[in-house]
Formats: sequence, C-alpha cells, structure tokens
Amino acid sequence: MKQHDAMYIDGSWRPAEGGGVIEVVNPADGRVIGTVPAGSAQDVDAAVRAARAALPGWAATPPEERAERLAALHDQLVARTGEIAETVTAELGSPLAFSTAVHAGVPVAVCGSYAELARTYSFEETIGNSTVLHEPVGVVGAITPWNYPLHQIVAKAAPALAAGCTVALKPAEDTPLVAQLFAECVDAAGIPAGVFNLVTGLGPVAGQALAEHDGVDLVSFTGSTAVGKRIGALAGAAVKRVALELGGKSANVILPGADLPKAVAVGVANVMANSGQTCSAWTRMLVHRDHYAEAVELATAAAAKYVPGEKLGPLVNAAQRDRVRGYIEQGIAQGARVVAGGPEAPGAGPGYYVAPTVFADVTPEMTIAQEEIFGPVLSILEYEDEDDAARIANDTVYGLAGAVWAADEAEAVAFARRLHTGQVDINGGRFNPLAPFGGYKQSGIGRELGPHGLTEYLQTKSLQF
Repeated sequence: MKQHDAMYIDGSWRPAEGGGVIEVVNPADGRVIGTVPAGSAQDVDAAVRAARAALPGWAATPPEERAERLAALHDQLVARTGEIAETVTAELGSPLAFSTAVHAGVPVAVCGSYAELARTYSFEETIGNSTVLHEPVGVVGAITPWNYPLHQIVAKAAPALAAGCTVALKPAEDTPLVAQLFAECVDAAGIPAGVFNLVTGLGPVAGQALAEHDGVDLVSFTGSTAVGKRIGALAGAAVKRVALELGGKSANVILPGADLPKAVAVGVANVMANSGQTCSAWTRMLVHRDHYAEAVELATAAAAKYVPGEKLGPLVNAAQRDRVRGYIEQGIAQGARVVAGGPEAPGAGPGYYVAPTVFADVTPEMTIAQEEIFGPVLSILEYEDEDDAARIANDTVYGLAGAVWAADEAEAVAFARRLHTGQVDINGGRFNPLAPFGGYKQSGIGRELGPHGLTEYLQTKSLQF
C-alpha cells in the first residue's frame, strides 16, 4: 500500500490544498494498492506559478548543462527500473515482463535520447543574412494517459526540459503512482526547483485547470480524441499552442505474396500488447480475398496463445472492461463473426479481464471497424485489390499508425505512401524511439520523440543583419 499525501511543486513535496484523495486500484484483482492527493485548481496554480518563476533561469541554462541533468535523470530511471516495472504492473495490470521491457525500458531509452539531443541539437542557424534562434516555448502543461503512464510522461517532460521549458504535469488518475516515482527521480537528478512540477488529480478538475491556466504557454495532451477536441477549444480561445496525440484505428495491410503466417502472428501480437490499450495498435487486419480464410484461421490460432491472467493482462478499470465488451456485443449485433473470444468473462479471476477477441466478416462501415475500442479486439477485413485496400485503410477519421507487408519491400513502401497516417511499419519494422510519432486527421496535432518531438517545445526568432 503506497500512500502519498503530497505533490511535487517548486522542488519540494507539499500537501494538496483540497485535501481529497484518489484511490489507486490494481485491475488484476480490484484491490486498493495506494492513494494520491486529489489536486485542485489551487494546486495547479501553485505548480504553474513555480514553473513560470523557474523558466527564465532554466531557459538561460546552457544546453550542455540541461543535457547533464537529463543524463542524471536517465541514470535515476535506470537505477529504479525494477521498481518502475512493478509499480506499472500493480496499477495498470500489465504482465511484469512487458512492464520491464516496455513500460520501464522505453522511457529509459527516450530520456537518454533527449540527453543526447540537448547536447547536439542546433538551437541557432544561419539563413542568408538572418540568425534564426530556436527558443523554449515557455511553461508546458502536460496531461498524460494511463495506458503507457511513464512513457508518456517522459515523452513530454524530457523534450520540454531539453528545450529549456518548464513543466507542470497532471498524470492520469488511474496510474499516478509511477508519476510520483518519476518526480522522485527528477528530485534526485538535481533538476532545479520549479523546473518540473507534479499535480495529481482528476481530469475535469486538475486537468481542465491546467489546460485553461493563463500561465501555460503550451498544452501537451495524450488521450481520447473527444478530450483532445475540448483541450484544443480551450487553448484556441487563448491562442495557446497545443500538441495532441489522440486516438487511432490503424490498418495492418497484408498484400498478396507477403509472408502471411508472420504478418498475421505479428499483427495479432501488436493488437494484444498492453491488452489492446495502445492508440497505435493495428486493430484492422486487411487481407486479400484469396488469402482471407487462411488469415482468419491463423489469427484464431494466434489469439489462443494470449491467455488472460498470464500473457494478457486486465483492462485498466471496470468501466473500460465494460466499454470493450459493449463493442464486442455491437460487432456481433452488426453481423461480424466471432472466431476467437467474445464478450463473456474469460474466467481469469476477479480482475477486469476481456477475452482476446478476433472478428471475421467485418465490413468497413461497421462500428468495430471505425471506432477505437482500446481493448484486445481485432477485426479482419477483406479487400479485392490494392486500390480497395488503400480505400478501406484510409476510410476512418483517424490516421495514427499502420503496417504493410509485401514480398517486395519496394512494393510495400509504394503502398505505405498511399496511407494517410503518421507512421507505417514495413514488414515488421522495429520501433524507433528517435522517429517522429503522431497522427494525421483526428489522431492529433504535432509529433513526439526524437528531434521532431523536441521542436514541438521550441519557437523561432529571426535576427536580421
């Protein structure tokens, strides 16, 4: 039981003004495993004021010194990798091996990449008779989700700090314990007081207060498209910059001649990772009609390997479990065929589990082929030719990620160029923490990770000579 009674503001831990408490529940068994303060608008104001007071000094700190502090933060995260993984497993339900490799490992890599970028990035350039300065945008209000809790914190805080910005963070209320741990690492890394601030709280209270605050220059939000639209409207009223990483309904397109068993197996694994709670998951598998029956058979067998309670964790809470089961029931009602799983409880114990589910006979207009489900649910769709596949793949309001498989890499790349999406993996391409991540259409505004993620936190000034 981890009971936190304070928030990290201006370099010290202080009690919340409101006095409320948020209980953190282990979704694997429903037990309360910790508490954090429920921050108020007053707590947000204190955090933003601290960030604004610290801004001039941190912005003026040479990039090499900012890099040193980020390197120290990286070392702190490395030293506490085991604790990070155990914390995420406890509050999110992710299997420990996945928490260690992804929930702990990826943020370590990302933090390290920004320590290096802070040293090597060109914050000044010459264009003709002008010197162009790349300066910090100011105070960043970061609002992060529960599905990759530490990764999303680092993906916002690390580039912001590398750029010379200061940060006020509001993490998701379902997974705030790892955010507290991150603040401890920030403190131990010697990052100056006020440069990073943490306020735990509910989205409609602390999150909205942060998005609306006059002292915030940029709001960086990851979460649902509906909330992203609300934040965009709030920021627009104040002509405030936003970076939004929102929903997805990504297509995994398997072209004729591709290695079908590998493409299907990797595709199913992609959907089941993190129990399907991944915005970039390839939740639509598109297969040519000549290979459709075989792909369905392969996917059915692959899904059976993801046993709830073992290789597949629970969903984050009861509401999310019920929401996903509702989508499964809707798919059945609209005529899709369940070939694996279904809406019934999988019998994995008292946690918020959903059976790994695969639908066949899915058509593009069905709800399960259009809306983000955010659970371990795969829809397999049939196409006639490449033009039909491109039409189906692009026929959603989202455009976050995707995959293309082909016997010839050039053929896959040519098809990938037709997709209206921010990232495409070619024949199972590996994750690259330096590549820009973000979406087209209603999947968001801006990019995270690597040098493109750093530029989100910079503004330009030109000096003419």
